[in-house]
Amino acid sequence: MINYLINLFFPKVCSGCQSLLLQNETVFCTSCRHEMPLTQYHLDSKNEAVKKFYGKIDIQFASAFLYFNKKGMVQELIHNLKYKGHQEIGTVLGNWYAEDLKELQFEIPFDAVIPVPLHKRKFKERGYNQVTTFGRAIADGFQIPFNEKLLFRKIYSKTQSKKNLLGRSENIENIFDVEFDESDHHKHFLIVDDVFTTGATIEACSRALLKIPGAKISMICMAMAH
Repeated sequence: MINYLINLFFPKVCSGCQSLLLQNETVFCTSCRHEMPLTQYHLDSKNEAVKKFYGKIDIQFASAFLYFNKKGMVQELIHNLKYKGHQEIGTVLGNWYAEDLKELQFEIPFDAVIPVPLHKRKFKERGYNQVTTFGRAIADGFQIPFNEKLLFRKIYSKTQSKKNLLGRSENIENIFDVEFDESDHHKHFLIVDDVFTTGATIEACSRALLKIPGAKISMICMAMAH
């Protein structure tokens, strides 16, 4: 009865198109789920995400789940996740992508999932890290730890969404660092983030993690600018 009243006065809507969700639908309507712009990058070892790191860092695996287009459905999803508190979007996308990724036979299995961290001030302002639910879902899918303590952001920076591509690449190289011990040596870390643009953020995170002896790096993002 209580759930009925909640749904009556606060009906659940699709995070992609804002249409009312049917009883058996969660977060996305069936139509939006079928129209998701999947990259299928995980099936291509020379995909566009991988190419971003050529000649920069040694990365074991790189992929993105969805294509991100301005004013498209994925932009709406990321906006609702990042600024409106709809963290369930990250969980659904993470569960979905984990199932796809588990079909691959990785030569070097992942040891831990590492989210791109927010600065403490930004975390306090927003109240959560928008990649946490996505990362936790991926970690649960692979049955590996989700480690949000290893990598941290030293410098507060304004949101990237209003910067141009050049601006996003500037002054980012030294804003991340790691706090590790011997138990973190020789591990394969899977970095997760929301939207992949120039690759500068992931590269900076990777360089910090590569301070750990024997570390190997992979990355996945919810979406890639297309």
